[in-house]
Amino acid sequence: MTTTIERVPTITPTPPSGPPPARAFQVARHSLALARRSLIKTIRTPEQLLDVTLQPVMFVVIFVYLLGGAIAGSQTVYLKFLLPAIMVQSVLFASVATGFSLNTDVKKGVFDRFRSLPIARSAPLIGSVLGDMVRFVVSIGVLLGFGYAIGFRITTDPLSAIGACLLVIFFASAITWIFVLLGVIMREPGAVQGTAFLVLFPLTFGTNMMVPTDTLPGWLQAWVKINPVADVMDAARALLTGGPVGDTVTKSLLWSVGIIVVFAPLAVRFYRRRV
Repeated sequence: MTTTIERVPTITPTPPSGPPPARAFQVARHSLALARRSLIKTIRTPEQLLDVTLQPVMFVVIFVYLLGGAIAGSQTVYLKFLLPAIMVQSVLFASVATGFSLNTDVKKGVFDRFRSLPIARSAPLIGSVLGDMVRFVVSIGVLLGFGYAIGFRITTDPLSAIGACLLVIFFASAITWIFVLLGVIMREPGAVQGTAFLVLFPLTFGTNMMVPTDTLPGWLQAWVKINPVADVMDAARALLTGGPVGDTVTKSLLWSVGIIVVFAPLAVRFYRRRV
């Protein structure tokens, strides 16, 4: 009598294709730890804050005292119109440093060390953005202090003023993700800075920052009406000096969220490919 033995095929477990997704609280914890690193770097090299302290003051002095009388007939009246817009411009210029610093760290191999750590891949990028937000706060604080010294006054209430500052910081943080993406894909820090300002100049100067929209040529008015930076400038003016806020604030928030949704995942994706 012959017995047939049936062999059961062995199943080899398939290794996971990648590390398990990090939990939200882990990503937050890792990002905050790396944001602290970025903040310590800024504290130890305070000269990094020169651009966010002196540059907006220089813009205010140049525009108000050279152009204020010709455009508005009075430096005081023009300061009320100009300073909220300069506040937006200054934090957007400050956001370029995040992409520049990130590219420098990648070239030096700092991010190779981060890759070897058990942290979320997105944490170094989120940490850089959060850590550099102190630059936005310093820029706004210096600008409002200088503006108060030369005659600017907030004519709304404190909550509206705080809302204006938070809105500007949120929008600048969203724009920062564009420069984070440039910092990841560009090969040289100088290329990051040059490309960033090519992006910023049409966005900041192609607005109603210096003159009302209806005084501009028709083609430029069309650009201002679809420019998100112009919406943020109008929202900041309304929250600081009075005026309708609903439409401009809503547009600013929607633009901010949309930019983050598009550029943050792109930055993380290209970062994973590079490191």
